[in-house]
Amino acid sequence: MSQQRPGTQCLHAGYRPGNGEPRNIPIIQSTTFRYETSEAMGRLFDLEESGYFYTRLQNPTNDHVAAKICALEGGSAAMLTSSGQAASFYSVFNICSCGDHVVSSSAIYGGTYNLFAVTMKRMGIDFTFVSPDCTEEELSAAFRPNTKAVFGETIANPALAVLDIERFARAAHAHGVPLIVDNTFATPINCRPFAWGADIVIHSTTKYMDGHANAVGGAIVDSGKFDWTAHADKFPGLTTPDESYHGITYTEKFGLEGAYITKATAQLMRDLGSIPSPQNAYYLNIGLETLHLRMPRHCQNALAAAQFLQNHPKVAWVRYPGLPGDPCHALAEKYLPHGSCGVVSFGVKGGRKAAETFMAGLELASIATHVADAKTCVLHPASSTHRQMNDAELAAAGVSPDLIRLSLGIEDIEDILSDLETALERV
Repeated sequence: MSQQRPGTQCLHAGYRPGNGEPRNIPIIQSTTFRYETSEAMGRLFDLEESGYFYTRLQNPTNDHVAAKICALEGGSAAMLTSSGQAASFYSVFNICSCGDHVVSSSAIYGGTYNLFAVTMKRMGIDFTFVSPDCTEEELSAAFRPNTKAVFGETIANPALAVLDIERFARAAHAHGVPLIVDNTFATPINCRPFAWGADIVIHSTTKYMDGHANAVGGAIVDSGKFDWTAHADKFPGLTTPDESYHGITYTEKFGLEGAYITKATAQLMRDLGSIPSPQNAYYLNIGLETLHLRMPRHCQNALAAAQFLQNHPKVAWVRYPGLPGDPCHALAEKYLPHGSCGVVSFGVKGGRKAAETFMAGLELASIATHVADAKTCVLHPASSTHRQMNDAELAAAGVSPDLIRLSLGIEDIEDILSDLETALERV
């Protein structure tokens, strides 16, 4: 069969049962795996053979689901992590260490900003944050001799700024480093960043991929196209011998297609252990099977809600890339022609107090520290997910004090709009 389309991949990629085997991906709920001899297991520890010996590193259920996400993104290798936050950390830490530097878009999720600006800074990794709409000169000026990566979000959470992936990829490659893109909000149904020059894609699978708020998780996918060996001095962890595995050089042993993910599994998962349970991977796969059906509905509902809010007299402003006139509409037309996501950001006239009154008046939508699942939910980021930021950092991230993040579910749009109207009447 020729290359399967995304709707088919959602159901069939990553796992093909043999004769008499389970039609669904089985849950291998086991910490360990049995071998006949120590020599057989030893070959796994030496990375001489592929296989499973301890679920802290790898598990068959997890790997089948990772392979499905890899196929959806068009990558060469992938791994699951226990959360999207773990995926963000691993994706950068796999190629950075104390004394290194990363360029990042400032319009990113508050938890990721805190990870980069506080926690990883304490580890000796420095970050420079640039506006996603910065000039070519400003972007180039952010690089240093010790820069090892560029990071951004396809659609920023919650600012909804669309990353100009091609422009950021050009800048990254001109300085010999990869572009890492968080594709959580768009999903591979609406955007495949590798097609635009990105090198590594990550996801919080907790969101649309799981789709039902059942299981926290993350994923990292490698395009297999970035030439680590062409910049060997920048990436010694991939291009020089790893003494903890008897001197294996990942790029030599596993090629450009497998080096990055193998190192992340063999080193980071071995030492830090942010592995999802096989049960959670199973839940994730259930969500993936309908991802191609749910994303259009999320986008349709979001556009309808954005249009409703845009025309409401009590609403001060609305951000949604699918709206004509939105600052990122042109970029959305380029990178997200079939729809962006199901999230709308807006402000109610009257500021933070009015936002709180509006949210308290909702009945269908839940106030929840979540986004991008089947049920509509709402959040005030400045007092929750981005609470750790000061006013200047909030402004750089595109988060105003009155910003309300509305995540449209897949309910009937008329019921959603009625809920919004009722809540606005109370403001």
